[in-house]
Amino acid sequence: MAINRNKLIKRIAVVIFLVPIFIFFVDVGGLPFVFFWSAVLVVASWEYWRLFKTGNYSPSLGILVLGILSISIGRYLLDTVYLDLILSSIILICMIQFIIAYENGSKTSAVDFAITIGGVFYIGWIGAYLISLRMIENGKWWLLLVIPAVWFTDVGGYFIGSWLGKRRLTKKVSPNKTVEGYIGGIIFSLILTYLLCLLWNMGNAYINPNNALVLGMVIGVFTPLGDLGESMLKRQFNIKDTSNLLPGHGGILDRIDTWLWAGVLGYFLILLFF
Repeated sequence: MAINRNKLIKRIAVVIFLVPIFIFFVDVGGLPFVFFWSAVLVVASWEYWRLFKTGNYSPSLGILVLGILSISIGRYLLDTVYLDLILSSIILICMIQFIIAYENGSKTSAVDFAITIGGVFYIGWIGAYLISLRMIENGKWWLLLVIPAVWFTDVGGYFIGSWLGKRRLTKKVSPNKTVEGYIGGIIFSLILTYLLCLLWNMGNAYINPNNALVLGMVIGVFTPLGDLGESMLKRQFNIKDTSNLLPGHGGILDRIDTWLWAGVLGYFLILLFF
């Protein structure tokens, strides 16, 4: 698989523009980071909604946005009990909406209800773990290790796959991805996350490079499944990208599909074992 130079240039340009913005909000933390990341998740939810609309389903964009904002802000301001209340309330409100929709003639209300709740969990509940990760002790430094580990995985997978890729990782979900690229992504994540952690240790003594090896390995192994999962959603509707907001990358959801996995994996790995 040859490297598409034009696409690569566009991807690099977008990265150069967006990475400093992301790092700025991670560094600031607090409500500015919550609002920034919530906005990213809201755009991703619009792309998710738009994806299913092309398949003639009618999930609720309003419930998706309400759910994502409530969960994101709740992760920052409230404890677990109230988060359960928020999530339960969103589910009940969503069911009421689609009962009314069915009564008014909708033929897909049951599926639309499931799609909407799936989006609230997938993008809202899972996505908000990046907020939870930023809030833990030394969260800024951990987040600036977890997300770059995803980038290293993507870069390794892209270049090694383009250079040496021969065997398909999947036949249907994402046939352009290769076993060689997958292994290359793991190796890149393992080595570069470790080296980045050594750099972070210059300014922060709390991050252990040995833990970075484990973190890099886990993220390298599992976050590509986030990409495959989103590809599965798009394949059903024969869509390549969820939108064209990011030249060379596709949509916001195309960009953060692996971040969603990394947030959960990183948060619990750090909280429970490090």
